[in-house]
Amino acid sequence: MRAVIGEDGVGRCPWAGGPGPMRAYHDDEWGDPVTGESAYFERMTLEAFQSGLSWATILAKRPAFREVFVDFDADAVAAFDDVDVERLLGDARIVRNRAKVLATVQNARATVDLRSREGLEALLLGFAPAVDPAPDATTSAESVAMAKELKRRGFAFVGPTTAFALMQALGLFDPHVPGCHRRGHGRGAPRAGS
Repeated sequence: MRAVIGEDGVGRCPWAGGPGPMRAYHDDEWGDPVTGESAYFERMTLEAFQSGLSWATILAKRPAFREVFVDFDADAVAAFDDVDVERLLGDARIVRNRAKVLATVQNARATVDLRSREGLEALLLGFAPAVDPAPDATTSAESVAMAKELKRRGFAFVGPTTAFALMQALGLFDPHVPGCHRRGHGRGAPRAGS
């Protein structure tokens, strides 16, 4: 897999070739390391909600996700009850999938529980591969191991493919294809938050 050249003459990963929100996400965020529990929790949540859907759909709904999940404050989301879940399932601004909403609440609680150990950020960083996976890969030995460990720690909706997408989004390796102008920039200094 190689980069595509956009109308602006810049090489990018094929899914970000045209102008719009997908390109902006690719150019400004995807594959950039971040810091902070809420940044990690947000990306985990969005990757879970994306499962089976278009990433463009998730990006369009991202401001609403941030609002309803209280800027991905794990303490706030961990306190959600059945009334909150029903409220979220009635909110057309987000993806209304009961299993994914319940997984987000469960994952918030698991995130809070991790604080007494290494914390979510350190746990996920521990699965960074020594060698970047192939550009067309959708899973790796590390994503399989990450998914297994997250499930062991009480997380839900974190299979190997979702874990791999999370690793890409967090910049645990350089996800950009050869010829992409972002290739080689995925392991820069982490940005706080989003």
